[in-house]
Amino acid sequence: MRVRATVAYDGTDYSGFQRQTNAPTVQAALESALAQVTQEEVSVLAAGRTDAGVHAAGQTIAFDTVWRHGLDDLRRALNAVLPVDIVVVEVEQAAESFHPRYDARSRWYRYSLYNATVRCPMNRRYKLHVAVPLDIASMQRAAESLLGEHDFATFGRPPLGWKRSSVTVRRVIKAECSGTPPWLTFDIEANAFLYRMVRSIIGTLLQVGRGRMSVEKFVSALEACDRSLAGPTAPPHGLCLMEVKY
Repeated sequence: MRVRATVAYDGTDYSGFQRQTNAPTVQAALESALAQVTQEEVSVLAAGRTDAGVHAAGQTIAFDTVWRHGLDDLRRALNAVLPVDIVVVEVEQAAESFHPRYDARSRWYRYSLYNATVRCPMNRRYKLHVAVPLDIASMQRAAESLLGEHDFATFGRPPLGWKRSSVTVRRVIKAECSGTPPWLTFDIEANAFLYRMVRSIIGTLLQVGRGRMSVEKFVSALEACDRSLAGPTAPPHGLCLMEVKY
């Protein structure tokens, strides 16, 4: 049967989700746990190939198995052998044709900031420290220009292996800067994302928040479809895949 599972992980110590030959990855850890529990060689499909250092609260995966016990037993067995920074939240049987990447309707990412003069060691793995005050209202006005369908070539390139890989048009459903210092978040939901698109957007929004770029220049950069007009790409540790919707 094909099993669909929701997985959460702290991506700090992994070189991204996708399996690599010479570095630890979330996919490799999941497949190792599945092999140990099921005594099968299992390949894992995922909704998104998160980058090195990026976290997930709601990554969706799928795999095929001949597991003959209950799915709750499978979840418990996997969590018993997985590393402490990866957990299977829930499992369910899926249609044989289900693909977590191509069947997804949208994905929701959150980027978290710690906006204070002095850094906080407890937040260093999950929030980007920004020491200068930010103009959140201007950042939000800029973020609103992302809503709808646009060519996002300014903020990224298509992921390898993506259907119609040369297309850089995506549809953004939500783009929201919120919170009260020191706790700030940027939430973005879209039908799909380009490679490093969210981190590039947040890096450029931070230029707006710091007063180094106007809202109008942000909009012009989006419309120009010119990668060189984006701000510095934000580091990965503030980013988390919150949910994949089907």
